[in-house]
Amino acid sequence: MSENDYMQQVMANQQRVEVDLKAKRALAPANRMAMANYAQARAMPGGAVEMRQSDEDTGRFRLATSAASVAAGSVIESSAPAVDVRITGWWRWKTVIVPPNAHVIHTRRGHAKPLHIGLGVSFSYNPAKDSFLVVPGTMQTIMINAYCICKELQGLLVQGYVQWIIADFSTAYKKLDFTDVEDPMRVVNVQLREQAEAAIKDKVATMGIDEVLSDKQPIIEELTARLRSVAEGGGGSDTGLGLRIVTVQIKEAVVSSKRVWENLQKPFRAERVTERERETAQIETDAGIAKLRAEAEAEAFDRTSIESARRAQREQETERAAAQLRHETALQTAELEKVRIAHEAEVAQVRAHEAAAAARLETETKLAIDDLRRAAANRQTEAELRFLEVRQRIANETSPGNLSARMIEALPLVAEKLPKPSELRAISIGHGSGAHDGQALASLVAQLLALVDGFRAEPREPREPKKLS
Repeated sequence: MSENDYMQQVMANQQRVEVDLKAKRALAPANRMAMANYAQARAMPGGAVEMRQSDEDTGRFRLATSAASVAAGSVIESSAPAVDVRITGWWRWKTVIVPPNAHVIHTRRGHAKPLHIGLGVSFSYNPAKDSFLVVPGTMQTIMINAYCICKELQGLLVQGYVQWIIADFSTAYKKLDFTDVEDPMRVVNVQLREQAEAAIKDKVATMGIDEVLSDKQPIIEELTARLRSVAEGGGGSDTGLGLRIVTVQIKEAVVSSKRVWENLQKPFRAERVTERERETAQIETDAGIAKLRAEAEAEAFDRTSIESARRAQREQETERAAAQLRHETALQTAELEKVRIAHEAEVAQVRAHEAAAAARLETETKLAIDDLRRAAANRQTEAELRFLEVRQRIANETSPGNLSARMIEALPLVAEKLPKPSELRAISIGHGSGAHDGQALASLVAQLLALVDGFRAEPREPREPKKLS
């Protein structure tokens, strides 16, 4: 019958775990016996335990055997403790000096509660009544090698590590065993390692080989959840071990069977070969395409160069033609400008002639009008002169009697124009005949004029008219 390698491996691991868990039971009584022998030797004169000078100088606490103890058959050997604790003083008046990165609890006989508990707490120590426990406070790392069976019933080795630290020492020292002098954390590490391996095996049993090898995050999540549930507790003050899980990582997963691993690699290798052939063909194809593209680009560049040269030549010719056309256009424009200027000069000259002619015409018209006005005035003057001449002639030809009659006819009109008299004066005018008529008329006119002058000279004040009697 063939042997079951996996079964033998499991049994060997189980025995190793049992040995690790029982190791502390062998060390703790020896430690207690050594402390008791040390106390008895210090109390007895010529005791069997001695303090070495080098240890006394450095303050290190060590135990050594004497000839008497060897003869009695109680050989006790103790290596240096895991925590560098220094015990100073003499007999019952001692002091325990604890490093700042170590947890310590100090109890005394007759006291229900610890006297000192904390991180890096130093205290006075009486070997006859006191007991203390010192545990490292640094972060611990547990290496995990879990031999698992996946869903396809194939063996897998999952390697990882867990890092943890003591979060609440007042809870941890009650629930965990830190009595191993050489390594107080060994039993706790063994217990957590077994918890981690069990969690990894349970999770890998539900996964396939490809899942385990490609994605390790589900294993990390499951392992973290289980360890935190055990170490930190789910809630309440009575749950948890007073520990805190810092990090959980899975480094790698390896297939235990060489044949299975080779079978798993066959598709990958074939794929790699196919991929390499495909890449080679692709490279050759790309090289051919690149060559064709380069040739096409060269031809295109040549065509572009020729076309660019032709276009440049065509542009130069077009530029020259355009320059010639612009020159001709400029000449035509200059000629047209000259013609326009000459035309404008002619128009200006014609307008000047027309303005001069219009001015002359206006002047002649004004002169003609003035001549006509003067002629009309002359004719009017001549007519008036003729009228005056006729009138004078008529006046000259008028007889004194006729003149008197006209004067008499005009008297009412003169009287109307005259102001109201302030006084009444009577003037008698005599009538004569013969040669005295002319003199009488002249005298009458003179009197009338004198009367008028008198009215003008006198102030015009309203007076009551005098009644004639």
